[in-house]
Amino acid sequence: MSKRTWQLDRRTWLRGVGVACALPYLEAMAGSALASNANETDAPARMCFVYFPNGVGLPPTENPAHADWSWFPLGEGADYRTTKVLESLNPLRERVTVLGGLSHPNSRNVLGHLAGDTWLTGGDLRGSSYQNQISVDQLAARELGRDTRYQSLVLSTDGGIGYKSRVATLSFAEGGRPIPSENRQRQIFERYFSPGGGESTDERKRSIAQRKKVVDLVMEDTASLARRLGTHDRDKIDEYMTSLNSVEEQIRRNEQWLDMPLPEFDASAIDFDSNPAVDPTAYLRTMFDLMVLAFQTDLTRVMTYMMAREDGMGFGENFPKLALGINKGHHAISHDLVDGHWEEWGRYDRWLAEQYAYFVTRLSETRDARGSLLDTTMVLYGSACSTTHNAINYPLVLAGGEKLGLAHGHYLKTHEEKPLSNLFVSMLTAAGIETTQFADSTGPLEFESHRLFGERTEA
Repeated sequence: MSKRTWQLDRRTWLRGVGVACALPYLEAMAGSALASNANETDAPARMCFVYFPNGVGLPPTENPAHADWSWFPLGEGADYRTTKVLESLNPLRERVTVLGGLSHPNSRNVLGHLAGDTWLTGGDLRGSSYQNQISVDQLAARELGRDTRYQSLVLSTDGGIGYKSRVATLSFAEGGRPIPSENRQRQIFERYFSPGGGESTDERKRSIAQRKKVVDLVMEDTASLARRLGTHDRDKIDEYMTSLNSVEEQIRRNEQWLDMPLPEFDASAIDFDSNPAVDPTAYLRTMFDLMVLAFQTDLTRVMTYMMAREDGMGFGENFPKLALGINKGHHAISHDLVDGHWEEWGRYDRWLAEQYAYFVTRLSETRDARGSLLDTTMVLYGSACSTTHNAINYPLVLAGGEKLGLAHGHYLKTHEEKPLSNLFVSMLTAAGIETTQFADSTGPLEFESHRLFGERTEA
């Protein structure tokens, strides 16, 4: 039987002068050979890991700042109350779980900044040798990447790999080999959403120089395709092209940012509203928008993003100055623990959490043919320190994955340290990857008070 003209292959691209543009999943793809593959009958499982450095502010319980600026919520279970730090997650309360008491046993007695290398690996950095190992995202990518264009996307704000104990990537291959991360948004956009752009053709380079966007170049093909689609798919194409256009426009405004040196300065002398190119909020949110697009188009089902590096290195050290007007870097704030400075740390922790909340909200609001992206995407947010140099009780928030069996709405806290790798075992299992062991895990993650990981539901 011949293929009907309104049926599209899962890997269909929009094409224009010198570019090709990935498409999201459409109802018109449902009859294609790839879509009818046994692996495509269920909604795809996705995993994403978002990291921030230097730990969080944890004022002592007897300190008046504790009620407002402690990162961890007050109380436990379903009745927990967020402080000002995580209040941006309150509208998402039924879609997130705050986790306390987890850490990597091999990292508990090392300097907290070193633990960043092991956040997704559980590796051993205690001795003179560097015994890191494969990260959980790369283990997941082996399975989840079989049906996508790319096995995973490895992203960071600084790019590259950094160096041992101060990495600029979260992802490690077999044997603990760091995988270089990508940070230049134009290159990411062109490489993944307009293939060939990473090493742009002369034609595409000229169109970029002429400020021609991908959306403009593929518009004729978009109109031609839309005429053959149903109403719902046409709406989906319009929504996607609007998002694509918005992201590329923001990339233009951000492009100066990564090439601009960031010397020490007095933040009070800066007019933050006058120069949108020096804007970490815009940069981070554009990166999150790119990540949403990557999931929406099924470019990949596994991603990592390191928002900043440990120990005051890289662009992230100056984020508090640029975003909030605090006349200190992030690492400096984390060491300045006198009573009057808990609010500074708390305000910055809150700003970081707001960027994560933005990402989770975008995933929740963005739909493919099967529903909200967040329904089948697990997004772990956190750090490898609790507070200054203390590599225990990692601050963690897990969002999404309800169709994978996750039941949220709680602050779940272990009163004895459990391996963070137990969480990874449960996440891998929820994603459909049969796993009984990862790194130093002792089994799946379980709590007496609540079952976080349950049975996967039908998509």
